[in-house]
Amino acid sequence: GCNPLAETGRSKLQNQRAVLNQQILRAVRMRAGAENLLRATTNNKVREQVLLELSFVNSDLQILKEELEGLNISVEVYQNAEETFSIPLVPLGLKETKEVDFTLPLKDFILEHYSEDSSEYEDEIADLMDLRQACRTPSRDEAGIEMLISYFLQLGYVENRFFPPTRHTGLLFTWYDSFTGVPVCQQNLLLEKASILFNIGALYTQIGTRCNRQTQTGLENAVDAFQKAAGVLSYLKETFTHTPSYDMSPAMLNVLVKMMLAQARECVFEQIGLSGIRNEFFILVKMTQEVAKVGEVYMLVNTAMNQEPVKENIPYSWSKLAEIKSDHYKALAHYFIATILCDHELQPGDDKDQQEKALSQLYDCVPEGLMVLAVLKDKVQRKQLGKAHLRKAIVYHEEALRVCGLCKKLRNIDVLQEVLTAAHKRSLLKYAQQDTEDDFLSLIQAPDILPKTEHKIETIAPQFSKVKVKDFFHKLGPLTVFSAKQRWTAPRTIRLKHEAGELGFSLKGGSPVQIYCLDPLCSAASVGLKEGDYIVSVGGMDCKWLGVNEVLEKLKSVQEKPMEFEVISCQDTAASLHSKSATYSVGMQKTYSLICLAMDEDKIHQTKKAPLKVPFLSWGTKNRQKAASTLCLPSAVAGSSQIKKKLSPFTLFNTESSLY
Repeated sequence: GCNPLAETGRSKLQNQRAVLNQQILRAVRMRAGAENLLRATTNNKVREQVLLELSFVNSDLQILKEELEGLNISVEVYQNAEETFSIPLVPLGLKETKEVDFTLPLKDFILEHYSEDSSEYEDEIADLMDLRQACRTPSRDEAGIEMLISYFLQLGYVENRFFPPTRHTGLLFTWYDSFTGVPVCQQNLLLEKASILFNIGALYTQIGTRCNRQTQTGLENAVDAFQKAAGVLSYLKETFTHTPSYDMSPAMLNVLVKMMLAQARECVFEQIGLSGIRNEFFILVKMTQEVAKVGEVYMLVNTAMNQEPVKENIPYSWSKLAEIKSDHYKALAHYFIATILCDHELQPGDDKDQQEKALSQLYDCVPEGLMVLAVLKDKVQRKQLGKAHLRKAIVYHEEALRVCGLCKKLRNIDVLQEVLTAAHKRSLLKYAQQDTEDDFLSLIQAPDILPKTEHKIETIAPQFSKVKVKDFFHKLGPLTVFSAKQRWTAPRTIRLKHEAGELGFSLKGGSPVQIYCLDPLCSAASVGLKEGDYIVSVGGMDCKWLGVNEVLEKLKSVQEKPMEFEVISCQDTAASLHSKSATYSVGMQKTYSLICLAMDEDKIHQTKKAPLKVPFLSWGTKNRQKAASTLCLPSAVAGSSQIKKKLSPFTLFNTESSLY
């Protein structure tokens, strides 16, 4: 990863994001405490003081939220350093997290579950922690993407090795919402995996905005990066359907995917016009349809951003920027078609049928009383319809400038103001060049333009298989056998005297090998060997990864000494209820604040959602008289009678409980 102390523009933004997250956390704690006191007290004087304090805290939270929105719209930091005259693209900021110490939980699990010396795995645990730490500050290139994917794949191994479905290891993962700054904390590794996926998508967006949009290669790379970002975010939405964080909720991810595809579409249009737009009839028809398509997709993005529940958490400036781009590109579409009508008169050698067909494709319906062929032939009608399109283009330009001026964050982006102003002046100049004496007689309204594109933009699914990673805990044995789901006895030592003839058993399987066809009367059975045992070492040498032939060679290599090998027996995993992971997410007001992710081997239990109003942290217990962990709901004990009550998961049962 990058040097976390490097004073780059991006690192400064991430550091500011981390500081804001902590300030938001403190403010939310104060608000939650005040709300609890307000519900508990009956003293009117105390209630008045608490209400006053709540008003101050809510004001502070609003200010902090605006500051976080300012970081999300700080797009100029992520743009290419070259001088450019293009509307800025919007990247996603990386999610922040707290440090996690894997050492004690993993060492305890190795000793307890795998019956191995956990001190031999200190280097592997340190490598895992170093990789996670590096993923907090990835480089903004393919190497950074590869590192994040490596950690994501490594988490798959860790989940299978150390996270059994029936209990928790005690590890706590905390990630901050990218838009609200609200922390989400879980003992479930799925939060870690989902957050890393989000950061992979976010890093792709930062790579896309950094590309040089003045070159063909740069624009191609930008399109590719935004399509890959959309693919990762779409994969996150489909794979992790109950992430307890607003920025990873299905509705929000759906909007982000649309926004990334819209930015890819915008780069495609810039790519088409990079070498210049020639003032030719059919070229302008093509550009009109392409730019109308860009305006349409941004209109859909803006509509999606203004729907509940996304509207409350998406940065306001993002929604306004989508609206500005929609108006700007619609104005360009009307400007192009006006140029066609005003500058290109039908000449004797022109193909009337082809021009009529091309122009007809631009309209769903022409204004009443007009025919496309008649417009092409009649100079007056061409001028009138062309000026109608110019008037509509000017209206769209003025609306884009008005919205930009109303948004505090956007009006401070100089290049955005320059692009919008230049396009507006160009349309005004074009309109001024036309004859104006008959304007008061013209009642033609410019029809809407049909968007069309020859360039397909779609999500590119993440190619995790291209990144090769090695399981840090490879020494534990093949994952198909030595996983957290399987349970075995502690290793037993089998000692056999070397005798001529058969051993009394056969070996089968791959790695590790298994005892097969054991003779119950042989000497091996008399010293404790069982049918189905796995051989894990021979003569003190680990053989978990060896096949049948290699193990037989080791057994045969024993000549005079007694044959000595270690075996383990698989234990039947009794069916038991899963313990539930209570997720707290401070101050979240909707449906993703409490989700108990209890994973079954064959199916996923139905998730539990929190009530609409969330006054405080989400934790609970099924026994009010017993101070239980605030982060783990104990599983029901078979045979015990329990009273089932519908309790709010946000009720604070133990006032002495700490946050973590």
